[in-house]
Amino acid sequence: MKENLYEKVKKYMNANGMAEPGDCIVAGVSGGADSVCMLHLLARLQKEIPFRLAVVHVNHGLRAEAGEDAVFVEKLCGQWGIPFYLREVDMAGYAATHRLSQEEAGRVLRYQAFQEVLEEIKTGDRGRIAVAHNADDRAETMLFHMFRGSGPKGLSSIRPVRESVVRPLLCADRQQIEAYLAAEGLVWREDSTNGEDAYARNKIRHHILPYAKREICGGAVSHMGELADLLAETENYLARETEKLYEIYAREDMERQTGLGRAAETTEGCGNAYGEIKIELRGFRSEDVVMQKRILLRALERMTPHRKDITARHIAGLMELTKKEGSKALSLPYGIRALKEYDTLFLRRTNKKALQGELPVICIAESALTPGAAVEFDAPGAGGFTFILWETAFLPAASFFYRKEQNIPENRYTKWFDYDKITTSLLLRTRRQGDYLTIDDALHTQSVKQYMINEKIPKAKRDDMYLLADGAHILWVPGHRVSRQYRVEKNTRRILEVRLRGGSYGGTDRSIAGGGKD
Repeated sequence: MKENLYEKVKKYMNANGMAEPGDCIVAGVSGGADSVCMLHLLARLQKEIPFRLAVVHVNHGLRAEAGEDAVFVEKLCGQWGIPFYLREVDMAGYAATHRLSQEEAGRVLRYQAFQEVLEEIKTGDRGRIAVAHNADDRAETMLFHMFRGSGPKGLSSIRPVRESVVRPLLCADRQQIEAYLAAEGLVWREDSTNGEDAYARNKIRHHILPYAKREICGGAVSHMGELADLLAETENYLARETEKLYEIYAREDMERQTGLGRAAETTEGCGNAYGEIKIELRGFRSEDVVMQKRILLRALERMTPHRKDITARHIAGLMELTKKEGSKALSLPYGIRALKEYDTLFLRRTNKKALQGELPVICIAESALTPGAAVEFDAPGAGGFTFILWETAFLPAASFFYRKEQNIPENRYTKWFDYDKITTSLLLRTRRQGDYLTIDDALHTQSVKQYMINEKIPKAKRDDMYLLADGAHILWVPGHRVSRQYRVEKNTRRILEVRLRGGSYGGTDRSIAGGGKD
């Protein structure tokens, strides 16, 4: 098994141009099974291909055993004669300062550390950063993106090579990796969080993929990897064709806007933030509908800092706009206004405040919520939000939340939700096209736009209001109503309490029992 894996990885690296004579390769090694396996294989390959190899270990400052992990990796590097670099970062502080989830903050800080060491030690040779994602990781990411409604680019999942980053183990699954480690007599450190189901990816890893391999197809992971490669090739081709057509039909005003805010500094796919883009529709309409959508998506990418905020609904809305007669308009994220006039589609930014980060998206990461502990976030202009996760097994008065006969006092600024009904990342953000609420026990829905109209919320305030969102499903319009979908019931295991204090909604720190009007 160990020789088979070595030859397999060597062939995979050669096919993707991951290591060439004279390269300087910095390997990110956490001490886990994947990274130890990758490092051992790279050390062996170094004897055949003369490249320089160094290790970077990043201590995120969260887990108690993190210091032991660093000592383990340093000792391993000493045994194998590989230069070792330790970087210690404040992941929690960085996440809070830059308004990122801890997972995203950790990713940003890791790659920053890898790049810093690479720039420090390479001397004119080609630099590479090797990370230990494997075939199972790729399959999990593909499923994660599929469940969240991603397109071909997201479904192509983790790429073997992305700029200077290479992934030698993407051709190997966890079973092959652990078999190699056992055959070589290698030990590794186990991250205690890997066994938990706290994260969506872990649920896919522990339940969905094993079921697929056991009950549907034993080669599910390798087949998904083949599909990811095919989708990546298709996406690369379509991206090139899109760029050609975009050059024909789109015109940019070339006035670059500044002040994208902290989030844009650390997010991939940031656009150029042009103030206006014009698309000539006469020829545009003659193109296949697939390419029309891609041209529109490309235009929005050029005007917004975060592609992830552009949804299929936005593209569908633009497509409808291009077909309508006369002059029509559509509002889009980041204060962008789409206006069709005769045979020209104009995309213009009317609300620079949204682009410049004054109204950032705040992600309430699952890892930040410790049962019983209060976590606070400040939303510009809206005041402060406090989140507390309660486990009903340890909450004697839990039945209080679902007893209909109980006379519950109303509180507009403290709400409770069934935490396990939340399906995506929990966000505090301003409204987007397609947002909706569940308005009754029969789970009928109403658009947030219509709700705000019915409630006579001034139009000037609607785009600046922070909402608590699960994808497009709005849990709470603070100061107003909550969605019935997330109500606490008798079988609720975890309750999320959310308090609003101060700000433009007039919230207070009062925490009286009650779900308020829902």
